[in-house]
Amino acid sequence: MRELVCIVCPRGCHMKADDDLNVSGNLCPRGAAYAKAELTHPTRVVTSTVRLTGGTYPRCPVKTSAPIPKDRVADLMAALNGVEAAAPVHVGDVLVKDILSTGADLVVTREITEA
Repeated sequence: MRELVCIVCPRGCHMKADDDLNVSGNLCPRGAAYAKAELTHPTRVVTSTVRLTGGTYPRCPVKTSAPIPKDRVADLMAALNGVEAAAPVHVGDVLVKDILSTGADLVVTREITEA
């Protein structure tokens, strides 16, 4: 029996799932779907920063455009050390298309102008 806390909505339901993926404790169907996905193929949207040249800030906030497999998060973070953007950048700009062949793009999440 695994215990999980749902992160789909602010309720944070405390759920239990058995080996057959029978879920209890969820207050909505989204919680059961989350628990099953988390136990069979966990994914995460990753947020971080990358170096920025010529901008009003030295770093630029970014995120993946879609969830990536949880076991690839460390690889992604290592890859971000080699990513550098040049100002100006705009929300939604794609810095790296299909990063690490995950199907997710690395996108900018803040407008930053030139210094």
